[in-house]
Amino acid sequence: MTKGGCIINISSLGSHRVLPYYFSVGTSKATLEAMTKYLAVELAPLNIRVNAVSGGYVETDAFDSFPNKDDMVAAAESTVTTRVLDPQDLANAVAFLCSDESEMIRGHILVVDGGVTLTG
Repeated sequence: MTKGGCIINISSLGSHRVLPYYFSVGTSKATLEAMTKYLAVELAPLNIRVNAVSGGYVETDAFDSFPNKDDMVAAAESTVTTRVLDPQDLANAVAFLCSDESEMIRGHILVVDGGVTLTG
């Protein structure tokens, strides 16, 4: 890519699904996803690609603090991948969106959730 660059925002399932204990984060992630789309248009003339990665349940210190963590793990274990995401899963998606192979992907919210949203 000549001049320009990539902006990859990190969102979550809580941007479009109501999750317990997630009000402030969920609403801010919904805003972030709207900003991603607007910025993709605004920054396109500068050859700056803007996308977002929306992660499912990711095994992090923050994930450990959720009072309903057991329910979240059970939901992840009932998916096609049968596991909670690792941070590297999101990093791989970010790397792809920054690569030349994704040159024509703009303003997209890439869901990386191991299939959690496939089953409800």
